[in-house]
Amino acid sequence: MVVFSEDLFNFLTELKENNEKAWFESQKKRYEAVVKEPFMRFIEAFEPRLEGISAHFVADKRSFFRIYRDVRFSHDKSPYKTHAAAQFRHEDARNIHAPGFYLHLEPGMVFAGAGLYHPEPAAAALVRKAIDARPGRWTSATDGLALGGEQLKRPPQGFGADHPLIEDLKRKDFIASMTFTQKQACGKDFVDRFSSYCEKVSPFMELLTKALGLPY
Repeated sequence: MVVFSEDLFNFLTELKENNEKAWFESQKKRYEAVVKEPFMRFIEAFEPRLEGISAHFVADKRSFFRIYRDVRFSHDKSPYKTHAAAQFRHEDARNIHAPGFYLHLEPGMVFAGAGLYHPEPAAAALVRKAIDARPGRWTSATDGLALGGEQLKRPPQGFGADHPLIEDLKRKDFIASMTFTQKQACGKDFVDRFSSYCEKVSPFMELLTKALGLPY
């Protein structure tokens, strides 16, 4: 089933060149047709796949990020995002820093992500405790994954520099990602590709979720 098309990427390219209210309002129906509606169809198709991975993560209309930027505290006053994205969060999540699966579509940058982005110190401490308590489980869950994000410059409190997993314990973000091409995103099997990645990172997500005391 083909969900996304090059029309989505063409629209976002033009939006980047015309990031102003007058242009967007004149193109709003096009945005709905080639960006928002296809993403909603993707979410609908992905929902049963996600339930098979974990019944505690949600895929519904709230998963889709609004196109409007929050410019209140930004020097960049461009009103619109130049990418389309969705996050499939835990049912108990109250903010974007809870564990989640993520899909990002942008001209020249398509990727899937999973994990905890910028968790609060208390949440990060719980993950580090889980890593230290069962290091073999952590290494198994992250084997073959591309982990990224920011790191502390020094070991976190309570851990020595000689800890065998010190580089992972120094992480400020606990996230994994995988890139795709625009051609793959526009392919008939992209829901399958994204679902397969979510299945691959499921042990990693389970570890993070349970570390925070949430059901997986």
